[in-house]
Amino acid sequence: MATMKAVVCTKYGPPQVLEIVQRARPVPREDEVLVRVHATSVTNSDIFIRSSKVFWNLLIPFRLMIGITRPRKGIIGEVLSGVVAQIGSSVTRFQVGDHVYGLTGFSLGAYAEYACMKEADSTRGCLAAKPRNISFEDATSAAYGGLLAFQSLEKAGIQPGNKVLIYGASGTSGTIAVQLAKHLQAEVTAVCSGRHLAFIRSLGADKTIDYTAPNCIDTLGRYDVVVDCVGKARRSPLKEACRGALAPGGRRVSIDDSALLLDSSRLDRIRELVERGTIIPVTDRSYPLDQIVQAHEYVELGHKRGNVAITVGADA
Repeated sequence: MATMKAVVCTKYGPPQVLEIVQRARPVPREDEVLVRVHATSVTNSDIFIRSSKVFWNLLIPFRLMIGITRPRKGIIGEVLSGVVAQIGSSVTRFQVGDHVYGLTGFSLGAYAEYACMKEADSTRGCLAAKPRNISFEDATSAAYGGLLAFQSLEKAGIQPGNKVLIYGASGTSGTIAVQLAKHLQAEVTAVCSGRHLAFIRSLGADKTIDYTAPNCIDTLGRYDVVVDCVGKARRSPLKEACRGALAPGGRRVSIDDSALLLDSSRLDRIRELVERGTIIPVTDRSYPLDQIVQAHEYVELGHKRGNVAITVGADA
């Protein structure tokens, strides 16, 4: 039996509950592709699943859905990029050797050398051709941050000339939201910490606000759209003040307003913008799979810029 290296979550808790193990290599069903994973990443969703740190009123539904004492799907991780190693008998969209990227949805399983993915979009994931001009590591940023940013900005209905404030502009979804909003011809004000201001301006932000500055609330203007790229669980006086900074008829959206739509057609649109150079995915740092614990520890510090990737296999 062929085996593979994988990361399992042995119970809910700190990063140290993650362990490297050997598992049987999955075999694709007729409607699945087997992906040789070259990179995955540590997302906020992975942190929530590993730690089970959710709002108290969501704890019971969360445990019933994910697992009572540990994740039911032992191998966690929900974003991947890699190369198609095998296809099921009914698969037509992909061929062996295709470079792909996507999200695994409720199937999880991205923290491994191989993962099976359904060809068709569903709650079990979505998969598409990877942008040709970026690394596998950067592709995980484009997949996760791109889908979150696209869903939020599409919901906001941004029009040319709109004044848009993006809170959490230096994260995985925030860095892409800034670039996408500029592509939509908005005037972008980006909120992040002081050490990231110059970098966020280099991505196209017209104005920046340092949320750690004592007078940051006084620098707020009036905005047609406020985009929350950190999620509702994270709060600050400035974030609360942003609620009152909407212009009449303004819209406020958050990356966790609703479940993320797993849509390969969106991944295709993200790929087109990345290949044109309109969107540049941002990777803060990469860790090898054997350092998955250290990667989770770093992400939990809350200071990353863009994505934190995990290199699983060598580039092909």
